[in-house]
Amino acid sequence: MLEIFLPSEHVKSIFDITPEQLKEKGIKGIITDLDNTLVEWDRPTATPKLIKWFDNMRDHGILVTIVSNNKENRVRAFSDPLHIPFIFQARKPMRRAFSRAIASMGLKREETVVIGDQLLTDVLGGNRGGFHTILVVPVASNDGFATKLNRKIERRILAFFKRKGMIEWEDSN
Repeated sequence: MLEIFLPSEHVKSIFDITPEQLKEKGIKGIITDLDNTLVEWDRPTATPKLIKWFDNMRDHGILVTIVSNNKENRVRAFSDPLHIPFIFQARKPMRRAFSRAIASMGLKREETVVIGDQLLTDVLGGNRGGFHTILVVPVASNDGFATKLNRKIERRILAFFKRKGMIEWEDSN
């Protein structure tokens, strides 16, 4: 039952994901979370390194859509300067926003990866939708109240996976 929370992959950072690796898997698009996946939850804009990462994806023909549970003003302020499409108040782990994202990119599920820092929203939603999922270590160690609660639950799920030999990485939450 808990396998629905098991990501397909785990990486330390978004920067460990390259367009070459994605293309080898037939991936043409990325659905990514914003807060604590791309930047700290309280950082309003992209870092220069992140802008280069987006440009590299774009140069290789990889489409990106930001899907966030956050409010429109937060997601728009981050996404608009980068010319990246976004969906706000996504209600992850519900599947609707994921379906909207692939429809807007003109892609199929098997051509799209979901990237995020939370098991209970990003990975669960991506897995429920039939996507390849990549869990990243959160960019910041501090979180809002709801996310703090999620992190406690996530640590228990990750510990279970580790005990069962279902994951090989270290829990760094």
